[in-house]
Amino acid sequence: MNPTTLIQSQSSYSGKSVILRLEFNSESTKFGQVASLISENGGDIVAIDIISGNKSISVRDLTVNVSDTADIDRITEALGRTPDVKLVHVSDRTFLLHLGGKISITPKTPIQNRDDLSRVYTPDVARVCLAIKDDPQKAHTLTVKRNMVAVISDGSAVLGLGNIGPHPAMPVMEGKAMLFKQFADVDSFPICLDTQDTEEIIRTIKHIAPAFGGINLEDISSPRCFEIESRLRQELDIPVFHDDQHGTAVVLYAGLINALKIVGKDIHDLKVVVCGIGAAGIACSKILLAAGVKNLLGVDVEGILNANDEYANPMKQWYAANTNPDRVSGDLRDALRGADVFIGLSRGNLLNRDDIRTMAKDPIVFAMANPTPEISPEEIEDIAAVIATGRSDYPNQINNVLCFPGMFRGALDCRASDINEEMKLAAAEAIASIIKPDELNKHYIIPSVFNTDIVRSIRKQVIEAAIRTKVARRIPREFNSQN
Repeated sequence: MNPTTLIQSQSSYSGKSVILRLEFNSESTKFGQVASLISENGGDIVAIDIISGNKSISVRDLTVNVSDTADIDRITEALGRTPDVKLVHVSDRTFLLHLGGKISITPKTPIQNRDDLSRVYTPDVARVCLAIKDDPQKAHTLTVKRNMVAVISDGSAVLGLGNIGPHPAMPVMEGKAMLFKQFADVDSFPICLDTQDTEEIIRTIKHIAPAFGGINLEDISSPRCFEIESRLRQELDIPVFHDDQHGTAVVLYAGLINALKIVGKDIHDLKVVVCGIGAAGIACSKILLAAGVKNLLGVDVEGILNANDEYANPMKQWYAANTNPDRVSGDLRDALRGADVFIGLSRGNLLNRDDIRTMAKDPIVFAMANPTPEISPEEIEDIAAVIATGRSDYPNQINNVLCFPGMFRGALDCRASDINEEMKLAAAEAIASIIKPDELNKHYIIPSVFNTDIVRSIRKQVIEAAIRTKVARRIPREFNSQN
C-alpha cells in the first residue's frame, strides 16, 4: 500500500463523496455482491478504479457518493462483516486535498544556465547581501520580506478543536496561507511552534522575524495571546496581528455599522452586551469602545463584569474598569434588559426567545458561537431586527477572511510598523461600504468573502489610516498625490 495512504476514523469525514479501497477474493466474492451491499447501506458507486490484482485477488478503489456521513459507518461496518472482503482504507476528497500539504513554494524565475545560477546564488548574490548589510531597510525590497507573512500558532486554541498542539494545527495554518494568496496575493508561510511557553514563543518569533514583513498570530489560547501580541508589537518593527481577536472584531464592527443603518440608531446611544470575555470578546469590545460605544457590558462565567469586583485575570480586570459605566451587576439576562445589541462569543443555546423580548426595540443579535449559536436565528427571526452568526449556512456570517487578507495587503504595501486601532476601524468601514444603500437589508449586512472589491477597499482605507497615524514607512505612488 502507498505510504501516503490515509487511514481515518469515520468520525473525521465531512464530504459527501468517499473512496473505498477494497481487497477481495474474486473467486469467492463477486463484485456485484459488494456493489449491492454498498447500495443497500446508502452508497452510490460513481467510479471504479482497478489498482492491482491477479487471478484470485482484486484491489479496487470505489468512489461512493453518500447523502449523510452516517452512511459511511453503515457501509464500512457491512463490508467488515463480509467474508473475503478487506477494507484497506477509506478517504474523502478533503483528505485527498491535504496529501502532501496544500501549499508549495515555487521560484519566480527558472534557473536555466550558469549565469542564472550565479545571479540567484553564488557569486553575484553577495552583492545583494552586502547592499542589505549597508542598508537593512533594503531587505523590504530585495527579499521576500516585502510580501511575506508568517502564520504562527502553538495549536492551543484551534477553533472547535481546542488545544490540539502544533502538528494537528498545521492544516489550519496552511489553509490560512492559501487564503492570503488567493484573496490578496500575499505570500505567507505556516509555522506551528512546539511550545506553549509564553516567553519561548515571543523569543522564537523575534528570532525568525527578519524573514517576514508581518506576523499573523493564530489559535493561541487566552490569556497568553494578549501578552504575546502586546510584547511582539512593542519589540518588533513589523505589524503583528492576532486574527482571532482583531479579525473577528473588524468584521463584527463592519456588520454593526450596516445593522445600525437598518434600525436607525446611533452608535453613541447604544447599550451593547458582549457575552464571552475571551480573546475575541475583549478585542470586539475594544473596537466598539474606540468606535464610540459608551454603554457596554461584558458578561462571562462570573456574571456581568463590574469594576467593584476583583478578577484574577488582568484582562478581565482591565475590562471591568473600562466598561459598565453604571456598575450594573447580575447575570446575562440582567444585562440584556433594554440592550440594543447582543454580541455572543461564548457557547450555544444560552438564550431563548423571551430573553430577546427583554431587549430594546429593534434588537440586533450577533449570535456568533460556533457551531451552535447562542440562540437559533429561526427562533427570533420575527422579533430581531438584524441577526448575524458565525456560520456559513445563515445570512450575515461574521467571517475573519473578510478582514485579514486586505489588512495585511495594506500594511505590507505601506510598510507599516504596526496595525493600530485606526487601521482596524478603517478596515471595518471599508468592509461595510461594499454593500450599497440600495442593497442593504436585514439579511445582507456583510458582503460575501468572494467579493473581489473587499481587499481593494480595505487596502486603500488601511493605507490612508496608516499614513494619518504615522505608522506608514512607505507611501505608495497612488497616495502621493493625496498629500
